Amino acid sequence: MSHPPLARRRQHLNALAASAVLLTLLPSLQGCSSDGAQPGPEVSDTPALTASINQFRDNYNKRIIEIQLTNNTPNPVTVLDAELDSALFSSGISWHTPADGTVLPPKQPKSLPAHLPEPRCIDGSIGTGTGSSSGDAPPTVRVSTRPDGHVSGPLTVEDPFGVLARNNSEMCLDKAVREVAAFQPSPELAVSDDGTTAVVRVLILPGPARGRQEVLTIDRIDGTTLIAEDTAQPWPSGVQVSAGGPPVELRLAIRPARCDPHAVAEDKIGTLLPFHVRAGGRNGVLKIDTGDVLRHRIYDFVTAACGPASRS
Repeated sequence: MSHPPLARRRQHLNALAASAVLLTLLPSLQGCSSDGAQPGPEVSDTPALTASINQFRDNYNKRIIEIQLTNNTPNPVTVLDAELDSALFSSGISWHTPADGTVLPPKQPKSLPAHLPEPRCIDGSIGTGTGSSSGDAPPTVRVSTRPDGHVSGPLTVEDPFGVLARNNSEMCLDKAVREVAAFQPSPELAVSDDGTTAVVRVLILPGPARGRQEVLTIDRIDGTTLIAEDTAQPWPSGVQVSAGGPPVELRLAIRPARCDPHAVAEDKIGTLLPFHVRAGGRNGVLKIDTGDVLRHRIYDFVTAACGPASRS
């Protein structure tokens, strides 16, 4: 076998070595600008944490919302505290950690439940779904993280479902109603002899008169996902209650609104009675909680009235 001359072999080895050096330097050469300046490190447009607001159906009447934080980093982040500021409420909306904090996994959201404080209501505004003013500034949240208690924020908070405005509207309406009267559902449920209908009684107790005419108007009452009006005994409408006046009792004849097997098992808000009301210059839907005892009696009534259909 013939071999190339020694000089040619040396030239070939030198060319390979030069190629290796060029490949090693290529990344740094690509990062150089034409004037020789070195660019800075790449900066991501995505913040380490992002925040949004939501509310679970079974927390509607408990005035609990969810501060949802998403960790956009590749590493877990431990959250110690979070406080949401909104112009719609009188103070911060706070979530406080368990002893060891709450870990946010990478690239995943986590919900932190927080109780709403008193709403900030604008006198004379009409609550038609948006309630009082939404405020000039968008809501923000500050988040304290471990290990050093570093505070991130304020972070702008997304509220895609209008949770803060809806709760402000409902809470301000509730406050206006309570200036006139209080709702007191009876824990008793009067079931008909044939078991197909029942009567819920709601007592409305007016507060004292304050020197000016204060009137609560109940325009109508809606059914729920669980119970409906017995059409043979229509529900009252156009009811007026005056501060300082006599108590008013409403008798609501109900029947099951649905009889599928999941009606009771998956119920969250089926025993919150929606009253369309007006008071103190506001109007909207006031959801009256029937309380634990009556709620379970309604569940038993619906299950029995539906018969085998509710248990199949």
